[in-house]
Amino acid sequence: MTWTQVYDPFGHWWLSTVVAALPIVVLFCLLAVFRVRPHLAALAGALTATCAASLAFGMPWPLSFVSFFYGAAFGVLKIAWIVVAAVYLYDISVYTGQFEVMKESVASITADRRLQVLLVAFCFGALIEGAAGFGAPVAIAGAFMIGLGFEPFYAAALNLIANTAPVAWGAIGTPVHTLASVTGLPESDLNAMIGRILPFASVLVPFWLVRTMVGWRKTFEVMPAVLVVGVSFALTQFLWSNFVDSNLVDIVGGMVSLAATVVFLRFWKPRRVWRFPRDAETDIAAESRATEAERERGELLDDDARARGDSLDDGRAARVSSRRRGAARRVAKAWMPFVILSAFVVVWGLPQ
Repeated sequence: MTWTQVYDPFGHWWLSTVVAALPIVVLFCLLAVFRVRPHLAALAGALTATCAASLAFGMPWPLSFVSFFYGAAFGVLKIAWIVVAAVYLYDISVYTGQFEVMKESVASITADRRLQVLLVAFCFGALIEGAAGFGAPVAIAGAFMIGLGFEPFYAAALNLIANTAPVAWGAIGTPVHTLASVTGLPESDLNAMIGRILPFASVLVPFWLVRTMVGWRKTFEVMPAVLVVGVSFALTQFLWSNFVDSNLVDIVGGMVSLAATVVFLRFWKPRRVWRFPRDAETDIAAESRATEAERERGELLDDDARARGDSLDDGRAARVSSRRRGAARRVAKAWMPFVILSAFVVVWGLPQ
């Protein structure tokens, strides 16, 4: 069956635009105004789109229904399974307690909230966007930031801002694949052109992400880290999209920017650590608990050292060494599922 779409069936562009926008209006109103459950709101939006296509734009009903089921199958087979897998991995990390270790590992890199948002919302969020997309970065990285002490709404807003840089290649390049299939243009050309446009935004977004949190002066205090994050991600975006493929742009870019930033922060620290005003009481309580736990653990290990006839200095040195090895093993174990995910996706997504 062949059907040619008429873009202005009413002879007035504004009226045709309003009718074409009805599915989105219905979806947003049901979600935001009437608080309808998401799956029911999505179904209502899809039915509205089907009716608008046939009743207003003259699309044959059989073709409308076929398009509806094709879109549903496309969403399930090419989108939903990616999101479900990513959320499943996140749930496993939370259930086993490894997600707490991951959050502690980020907090141990830097206590500065400005740098934490760069590491989690931008770098880690880009990695999740590349692997899952479709809201998963806001859900997973947002939960990460909430665990670090960010307010829920604040964390979601910051992740939405950060997600503007990698979103074009989300879910293993699904937007680029879809754009190429809809337009009939060569995917390699589209991918390369996107990779020449977006790197400028990728450098700007980390800067504006920090600027959203603090004033200009405090933003420029962490400008070296902002540049490392933005330039490393933007450069990877450009090189991978122009010379490799569209599948792994975000995943590789997120890994490169995350690794580059972590290494950079080992050698550079901001002059002043910026924290939320409410963090003072939380930090004091956490420090008190940590000190008490460390004191009790130290006393036990000192008793062991005395029992073996070792000096207390030797016992303390062994304690420090053991603690560092144990912490490194816990951090490696906590991050391992995401490392394995990234490795498999990279190998699978490489061009044949």
